[in-house]
Amino acid sequence: MHTTSVVPVMDKLIIYQIFTRLFSNQTTTNHLNGTYAQNGVGKFNAINDVALQAIRQFGVSHIWFTGIIEHATQTDYSASGIKPDDPAVVKGRAGSPYAVKDYYDVDPDLAVSVPDRMAEFDALVQRTHAHNLKVIIDFVPNHVARQYGSDVKPAGIANLGENDDTTIAFSSNNNFYYLPGQTFVAPERRLTDQQQANTSIKLHEFPAKVTGSGSITATPDINDWYETVKLNYGINIFDGSHHFDPIPATWHQMLDILLFWADKGIDGFRCDMAHLIPVEFWQWAISRVKQRYPRQIFIAEIYDPGLYRPFIFEGGFDYLYDKVGLYDSVRRLMEGHGSCYDITRVWQQESGDFAQHMLRFLETHDEQRIASRFFANDPWAAVPAMTLTATMHTGPVLLYFGQEVGVRAEGAEGFSGDDGRTTIFDYWGLTEWQGWLSQGRYDGADLTDDQRKLRAFYQQLNYLVSGSDAIQNGYFYDLQYANDNGQSADYDAHQLYSYLRYSERQKLLIVCNFSQQNTYDTIINIPQNAFDTMSLNSDQTFQLSDIFLTNATVEAVGRTGIPLWLPPLSVRVLEIKS
Repeated sequence: MHTTSVVPVMDKLIIYQIFTRLFSNQTTTNHLNGTYAQNGVGKFNAINDVALQAIRQFGVSHIWFTGIIEHATQTDYSASGIKPDDPAVVKGRAGSPYAVKDYYDVDPDLAVSVPDRMAEFDALVQRTHAHNLKVIIDFVPNHVARQYGSDVKPAGIANLGENDDTTIAFSSNNNFYYLPGQTFVAPERRLTDQQQANTSIKLHEFPAKVTGSGSITATPDINDWYETVKLNYGINIFDGSHHFDPIPATWHQMLDILLFWADKGIDGFRCDMAHLIPVEFWQWAISRVKQRYPRQIFIAEIYDPGLYRPFIFEGGFDYLYDKVGLYDSVRRLMEGHGSCYDITRVWQQESGDFAQHMLRFLETHDEQRIASRFFANDPWAAVPAMTLTATMHTGPVLLYFGQEVGVRAEGAEGFSGDDGRTTIFDYWGLTEWQGWLSQGRYDGADLTDDQRKLRAFYQQLNYLVSGSDAIQNGYFYDLQYANDNGQSADYDAHQLYSYLRYSERQKLLIVCNFSQQNTYDTIINIPQNAFDTMSLNSDQTFQLSDIFLTNATVEAVGRTGIPLWLPPLSVRVLEIKS
């Protein structure tokens, strides 16, 4: 593999998601449903200069620190003035980072000194910036913890729900939706002995609030988002009517929260379940944040393709999750039952005015790990899929920590069952990941040889993305139509995907073999229209050099096609030169 010690400067974002609670945890106890004291927790200060330098050297431009804002937890911090939570409405010992308890505070788990937790986070932001890395955090606008209440909000800011009229189900002046006359009942689930001992911490919610998922019931199901309550943005969920004039109270409070964090030097927000919030709010809020911070970026977690264009061109989002499109299509291929025809459909649907706004990924905290038995069962299955994901367009690419060393996420951790996902609810140490931590040296000394090779692939991919003008800034040209239907010998259009990325300065031919068994000895046809588009003479003899994983070179006359040999799960990234 090609290696280099020079970190390129990039325009195409390479985002590295860190689940902050787990990232630097070196504890290996891993008791099922273990406490903070038993299983340990990562800290702000453990993400030190050595760690950040290693991440930057990996080729990353942005770090998404997940789980920063204070959320409900079963760990008792009452000695530090933080109100405890009823375990009946907390998922897992550590709690879900998406059940926000105080929008103006950070998770006390992550601090060495709980009273100084915000100062420790501020120092992490400063360290991250010092290594030429940008900081992204979650903004969770749709719902909050059942026992939300800010202990440290700025003067003059009202707590959510503080001024609500709880006698009526809906008012645009209310932050929450209510079920007058009904009392909230938490779903029954098995609690540990220690949790049972905390029965003095009882939530009495009357009238009941509507659950974060929008379930209009005082008795949500165990599989519902029962630990959260839904915020009211002026849509009357009981009859569907909209009430945006005058501006609803929640809009103003959410804007205050966004500006609070932007003032701290945060460079971007990943907006949780953004499609559940009206686009009118995003248009209003994002424009106001960007008036003060023009370079602030907003990423929408969104799963409704019908909302893509409105959320970009009206709402003002910079980037949207490409989950329903590329991720789902590529995952099917990695699992052995998909087709590259699906990829063509994705680019056709996204081409034109918004492909560059799509954020591509194969892993996040929500998705199953590639190496798990629930997904591909092999981290190397990601080679063609991740190459495609990272190079298809100019939009950002996301990596989830541990993906690069093949974390499998096998077994149950506590509230999080055996589902192939790394827990977001429990205290845990990721044993495979700890090989890279290497007792805090962040040098991968304890990784296996196979893990080192896998991480080298991901680093080389990052460097390819950030060092290529065609990938950073160029256009996309799908070659499937020119190679399908027997037009190219031994070209399986279900398993092979070929395309061009080209700019004035650089022309690339990229071919991915998704088959786990088949080797292809084929000819890649580049149509005359593509040569004309790239301002190349198809009668010329071209030399094509692999600038990614091999040193292979191919020489061919353009109009006769490019001969390629592709073993299973392989890719070729060939630079075309006369």
